[in-house]
Amino acid sequence: MRLGPRPAALGLLLPLLLYAAVAGASKAEELHYPQGEHRADYDREALLGVQEDVDEYVKLGHEEQQRRLQSIIKKIDSDSDGFLTENELSQWIQMSFKHYAMQEAKQQFVEYDKNSDGTVTWDEYNIQMYDRVIDFDENTALDDTEEESFRQLHLKDKKRFEKANQDSGPGLSLEEFIAFEHPEEVDYMTEFVIQEALEEHDKNGDGFVSLEEFLGDYRRDPTANEDPEWILVEKDRFVNDYDKDNDGRLDPQELLSWVVPNNQGIAQEEALHLIDEMDLNSDKKLSEEEILENQDLFLTSEATDYGRQLHDDYFYHDEL
Repeated sequence: MRLGPRPAALGLLLPLLLYAAVAGASKAEELHYPQGEHRADYDREALLGVQEDVDEYVKLGHEEQQRRLQSIIKKIDSDSDGFLTENELSQWIQMSFKHYAMQEAKQQFVEYDKNSDGTVTWDEYNIQMYDRVIDFDENTALDDTEEESFRQLHLKDKKRFEKANQDSGPGLSLEEFIAFEHPEEVDYMTEFVIQEALEEHDKNGDGFVSLEEFLGDYRRDPTANEDPEWILVEKDRFVNDYDKDNDGRLDPQELLSWVVPNNQGIAQEEALHLIDEMDLNSDKKLSEEEILENQDLFLTSEATDYGRQLHDDYFYHDEL
């Protein structure tokens, strides 16, 4: 995950976290039901992976498909009672998100480590990202608006890189690189994530983010009778999703729930969708029989990462 977009990096965003961007569950809804129509391949990609993995799944013999799927079902069933509950499905999908995000970071580490010495330096990071080493003066703003915006983003990257570098060595180890790429997954980066968000959004420096600060530079058109739809949606998210104590502002912990992708909400939404679609006896849980009866649907969902898990022995192997 990147906490701020950068011009040369947009093509590197993780497919698994596409639906977990700042828009959170609303983005997932947009991907899952574009223009109100249910998109079945969204479900498949949640459970089995991307299209290439689905194609590989199709090549498996029927018995092997069944064997691997049944193995995954048993692992999702954490209490071994023969049923998959909303919580079990949600926990599994969240674990899948994290697993593939970490795998992606490990693959990137190899690409960034130009001299293969087991560390990624700041210069190597720049070369991989921008094909050259970039060095901005922290105290000198640029006249060009776009260049200044990029300078600010680059300096934020550098600060996060330095924070991830726990041992102050010349470069980041694999573990430190994961902390840099996914600060939301590492405890020692939490305070940095909060402070970075406050620096960006807390304009009056009171340590909180008000609704006005949350909405950013939006100014209501004085000729309009009401706010545009996107503002109404953002206000609703502020009030109902983030401002847990209803005091009209986001404290540091509430702020964290905004700036860090809400994988939990997305996973829960997909779990509820699967149960709603596949629960034949309306007992609010799924049996193996119900899943096998709706195998195509199950393999078009996040529960098997769209089929990807049937080709990753991390998931279907007897030992997880």
